[in-house]
Amino acid sequence: MAALAVSKLPVGEASAVIERLTGVKLPRATLDREARRQGRKAEGKRQEMDEQMSQGAGAQQQVRELRLQAPIEPFTLVMELDTWNIRERNDENWGKTEELRKKGQEPAWWHWVYGGTCFRLSQRVQTKSGRSLILSRGTVMTRGGIDALKQQLWAEAMRHGLGQAQEVLIIADGAVWIWNLAADRFPTARQRLDPWHALQHLWAVAHALHPEDEAAAAAWIKPLKEKLLDSQGVKVIEELDQLLNQLQGSGREVVQAERNYLDNNRERLNYTGAKERGEPLGSGAMESTCKQYQVRFHRSGQFWTTRGDEALMCLETFWRNSRWSLLFPHVPPDFDPSKN
Repeated sequence: MAALAVSKLPVGEASAVIERLTGVKLPRATLDREARRQGRKAEGKRQEMDEQMSQGAGAQQQVRELRLQAPIEPFTLVMELDTWNIRERNDENWGKTEELRKKGQEPAWWHWVYGGTCFRLSQRVQTKSGRSLILSRGTVMTRGGIDALKQQLWAEAMRHGLGQAQEVLIIADGAVWIWNLAADRFPTARQRLDPWHALQHLWAVAHALHPEDEAAAAAWIKPLKEKLLDSQGVKVIEELDQLLNQLQGSGREVVQAERNYLDNNRERLNYTGAKERGEPLGSGAMESTCKQYQVRFHRSGQFWTTRGDEALMCLETFWRNSRWSLLFPHVPPDFDPSKN
């Protein structure tokens, strides 16, 4: 109860909900202490499982369909990566914000959380309304940094068929660390820049050119958007090059920066045939997952410690990945929280 309730709700609310539903009274301090203990237990289990995968001894961790002896059709494994910020309390600087600012020092409260998700393309379907739905996928989320994400994502990808995949597709924004990670652990993967992130950079140019006229900015970007989504990213870059020859000052600096962003990702601007193959164009699944974690960790007034947030994020990830029974053996092993 402590592990599940506190991973979903602030401790005070969790205590009240548990008492209301079960009649069991668990003081906030007890609930908090036990949830953190279970979270650290989950971290240990995660490390154990990831090490097994890295040593080639994790065959039983693979998703059920891949453990069966029946032949499986060639498939594409899709991976998406993203980050979000969490606010942590540094005990050394707590209560000293104004004092530090007077000294010209800004307290570093916000820190990156790194996440990734992976799924077989065959698990991505559409509902009758046309909405995309992923039937089965794996999620990783960590405050441990890029190296921790690298280890966890590789292990999760192996559980979902990295070793058997005919092709691997990685979709993300243009952050350099993402593509460095991809080159390190998934060097043969096809890479795609989320087109909506690319369009944000084109909008920056549009607003630099037409800062007071939203209609003119929209008219300017419309043909470039069509070219971008038609995999004509090189032509978009060429048009920005022509524009640079006509500009001076701050406007030119903006165009140059956004042109460089697209040029650095020119090999990732191929969207041709993605829809026909059933591939996602962008990394919306991962962005949505990050927002869902933030529902718990971004509440007003909340500060975390690295040890505390990692423990609870680990619990949440076990829950999302339908591995709750690995932490609590009395739970049926086939329990899937997404279907209950």
